[in-house]
Amino acid sequence: MSQERKRIVITGTGTLSPVGLSTEALWESLSQGKGGAAPITYFDATQFATRFACELKNFNATDHIDAKSAGRMDPFCQYAIAASDQALKDSGLDLSAIDPSRIGVVFGSGTGGMTTHDQQMRLYLDRGPRRISPFFIPMLIPDIAAGQISMRHKLMGPNYATASACATSLHAIIDAWMLIQMDMADYMVCGGSEAAITPMSVAGFNAARALSTANDIPEKASRPYDRDRDGFVMGEGAGALILETLESAQARGAKIYGEIAGVGASADAHHLTAPHPEGAGAVNAMQNAMKQAGITPDSIDYINTHGTATPLGDLAEIKAIKKVLGEHAYKTSISSTKSMTGHLLGAAGVVESIVCLKAMEQQLVPPTINIDNLDPEIDVDVTPNEAREKSLEYVLNNGFGFGGHNATLIFKKA
Repeated sequence: MSQERKRIVITGTGTLSPVGLSTEALWESLSQGKGGAAPITYFDATQFATRFACELKNFNATDHIDAKSAGRMDPFCQYAIAASDQALKDSGLDLSAIDPSRIGVVFGSGTGGMTTHDQQMRLYLDRGPRRISPFFIPMLIPDIAAGQISMRHKLMGPNYATASACATSLHAIIDAWMLIQMDMADYMVCGGSEAAITPMSVAGFNAARALSTANDIPEKASRPYDRDRDGFVMGEGAGALILETLESAQARGAKIYGEIAGVGASADAHHLTAPHPEGAGAVNAMQNAMKQAGITPDSIDYINTHGTATPLGDLAEIKAIKKVLGEHAYKTSISSTKSMTGHLLGAAGVVESIVCLKAMEQQLVPPTINIDNLDPEIDVDVTPNEAREKSLEYVLNNGFGFGGHNATLIFKKA
């Protein structure tokens, strides 16, 4: 396959994030260093160790979906529909002119319908099993977003979900890329969605000691690489990409955001939730992606890191980057945009891939905000607090998930 490998590009993007409900709104906020953390409004979080998150602002499902259909979808699915609609519109594809069996969907979620789960559990405890909704299971399962997208647009190609915790949507993009390489589809809708700011989810991540508890300064709590970081800030949202071959995009005069130059995936095989302390799995994923791209370490101009602001995770990833890039690690630009969006879990990878594409388009590295006291063990350029102009041709995006799942994408400027 390597000799005959197709060149696959991105021709459409769609984004719902805590700092903007479109790709342009997302980029405007990130380039200006604006974050989205605030006290939780979805439920009474008074008794919780963490009482803030990065919620979507001003999202109304019925702006995108009819009220009856929206009522039969968990928010994570509503977000997926809205983001994929944006991406398809942005791509300019005429779906009526495409064989529906040649366009597919790979769309994942780390947790699926958590809002539905919490609501139905409370209903069961209050009123018993006979009161459970017949739509409970279809609203809960993580694959339903991919199914709903296909039904909405009559897309009959490969259709399924990925689920690898916080690497979910990067794996969705990798799978979509592979399906086109294997000639199982000509076009793919891919990405991820998450709506996990619920009582059970927040309580669970608190129990795992994964979330920041800086309740007095929520707007500064997501602070990757800062000496005082104490965990991630939960976010929510969705992102979608449209993939097709370079030849197809050029033939129809489509806007090309960038090319997927290389992909990599690996496992830590180390711990349930903690990363390998030396970033061994991350090293493998990045090296595999560079091999696929046919580039050397000094080609990487910018890395959008996983960078969740957990004490162990940030250090492990930086160690891995230094091992992979060598001396060039001190010349490349690095940032974690989770400092602004929070951690979108299964949707993080695709939203951050969109950030990478916009960074190349605008030739601007978005910052890592909230760095007041840089961790002395972080000795590379993490673009603290302010965006920076830079020539960008190759950018790399990492995503890692509980269970030791690692994924890397390398994008090339259009």
